[in-house]
Amino acid sequence: MFIIYQISLFIIIIISPLIIIIRILKNKEHKIRFIEKFGIHSKFRKRGKLIWFHGSSVGEIMSIIPLIHYYENNKSIDQILITSSTLSSSNILRKYKFKKTVHQFFPIDFFFITKKFLNYWKPSVAIFIESEIWPTVFKILDKKKIPLLLLNARITNKSFKRWFMIENFAKSVFKKISYGYPQNIETFKYLKKLKVKKINFIGNLKFIENPLDKTNNLKNKLELIFSNYKIWVAASTHPDEEIVCAKAHVILKRKIKNLITIIIPRHINRTNEIISKISNLGLKVICHSSKIKKLDNLDIYLVDSYGESRNFYKIAKTVFLGGSLTNRGGQNPLEAARYGAKILHGKNIKNFEDIYTYLKKLNFTKSVSNPENLASSVEFKLIKKKDFIIQKLGNKIFKETITELSSLLKNAN
Repeated sequence: MFIIYQISLFIIIIISPLIIIIRILKNKEHKIRFIEKFGIHSKFRKRGKLIWFHGSSVGEIMSIIPLIHYYENNKSIDQILITSSTLSSSNILRKYKFKKTVHQFFPIDFFFITKKFLNYWKPSVAIFIESEIWPTVFKILDKKKIPLLLLNARITNKSFKRWFMIENFAKSVFKKISYGYPQNIETFKYLKKLKVKKINFIGNLKFIENPLDKTNNLKNKLELIFSNYKIWVAASTHPDEEIVCAKAHVILKRKIKNLITIIIPRHINRTNEIISKISNLGLKVICHSSKIKKLDNLDIYLVDSYGESRNFYKIAKTVFLGGSLTNRGGQNPLEAARYGAKILHGKNIKNFEDIYTYLKKLNFTKSVSNPENLASSVEFKLIKKKDFIIQKLGNKIFKETITELSSLLKNAN
């Protein structure tokens, strides 16, 4: 099975020039740094102990920022390597002024490329986030006796069934994980069935607040800009969800004249498409990048840059989380909930079902299905008790995670 996997990757590598050109044209690939995916480094490895974190995209990378911040200040760690697969995640990391942390794109999981990557970076520990399971990397890490951690592990019923279709191969891959830290009980059970030997349930990293979130000045600026308006936020929206939110805006505006709806799309390369569709409803739209401060007669404020969501969550009383009216499975509601906003979502929240279940018990969330009940569910007051409840749980998870990782790092080469 491993040989078939390698042959499949080899075919992909052969046609990769065409794939890369298409992705560059779609602004999904870096024009120069794509070479990192072929094991060609663009940053230098320092001497000493290096720990390697890998997460697929923005969500996974943001969940480990508190850990990166902690180990940035840990003198026993000389360098931190973060890898990810998407351009948006690399853009997010550029906003943090880390001193000993470098970012590279994750190498293609082909034997020669992966071996070249690991021979250069020589990590003391490899920490993979959530659902990042890569057979070749795992095999070489195991051969080199480099501890492999699957942190905040997440395996859905669907992905478990896929792995179990190739049961023997799956177990040969998962048994190479030194320690598994599932984010929910469901994943705990699946890791056990897939023969991960050491498993410890700590909790979901996404409950941890980002200590580098020092955006009070920007928050104050946004509060000043929107001070004369009633606002609500629709974040991480996918195609068609923006129209649902725009129609909800139309309904709300019949009663609230000074209303502005802030839309933060999941993928900002859709900006022009979104503007066109919303404008067809007769609504006035401006983009965040225009830096226009006079918002008279404005309907929709479209945030067309990455990494801005948190700033708007801080001033919002209601946040609709996208990917939930479509078949995407929803987006993580914790960040918005942390600042006291009421969370609205569609019925499809399978990606974060455990988190939504927790928040629902606290009466922090509500399900909506169309513009009418979305509009009727928007509120303009904060649920202040969220701050304390989520922060307390996040602090507990952070302390336990650091205790676990520090113990392992102490014994690593």
